[in-house]
Amino acid sequence: MDTDPTASEAESQVEAPTLIPLTAEQVRVLGCLIEKEGTTPEAYPLTLNALVNACNQTTNREPVVRYDEDTVLEALDGLKRRGYVLQLTLVGARVQKYKHTLGSKFGFLTKPGIALLAVLMLRGVQTSGELRQRTERLHTFADIPAVEHELHKLIDYPGHPLAVQFAPGGGRKTVTFAHLLSGLVEPGTVSSSGPAVAAVTASPAAVYDADWRGRMEQELVALRAEVAELRAIIAPGSVPAPQEEIDTGSRYIP
Repeated sequence: MDTDPTASEAESQVEAPTLIPLTAEQVRVLGCLIEKEGTTPEAYPLTLNALVNACNQTTNREPVVRYDEDTVLEALDGLKRRGYVLQLTLVGARVQKYKHTLGSKFGFLTKPGIALLAVLMLRGVQTSGELRQRTERLHTFADIPAVEHELHKLIDYPGHPLAVQFAPGGGRKTVTFAHLLSGLVEPGTVSSSGPAVAAVTASPAAVYDADWRGRMEQELVALRAEVAELRAIIAPGSVPAPQEEIDTGSRYIP
């Protein structure tokens, strides 16, 4: 049976290439490379040691992780195979360095869009207001509408959306956004003061650690118990009694 070449051509233009979801480790490494390019250009491209330290930062990271060199190297290998990262051997350098190629991978990306993707990769689901504040070191947005304009360019990126918008609901009071480099996501419970969480459905390795809060609470309880034991050992009156216990909602009664 004859086919309509015009219809076939139109269908081929509509079909979008499928992005292979990145793992959580790959997302963290890629986000760090983009961030450090903007914040510490004198040290960029990054050595493996510098990249490990960037991944394990305790500030501007959600969740906080503890990657070793093998974990970061494995993530780099996957990113290199997929065209997100280049490994460089510089003349006179004793170590190899790494740089991202996100702008080449996605030719229509702009500097503001790359900055937004970096912060989304490093800190999870966020509001446009949070993104405006947290991208200041990478790109200065004039106002929140300017942020949202760039976000919608990511959402409408030709062929394969790079971001998604979530309507208010499920504990979220306003619209939030997430990147799609790890595959499709579902909005988690996002508060104005707490970390943003997304459950990744397309890539199990990219799911944020759902037990993180529970472990932190257990460690906090254990720490308070140790402090109580130390207070019991120390002679009364040698250490001033605290006026208020932090985060418990109760006050100290001498």
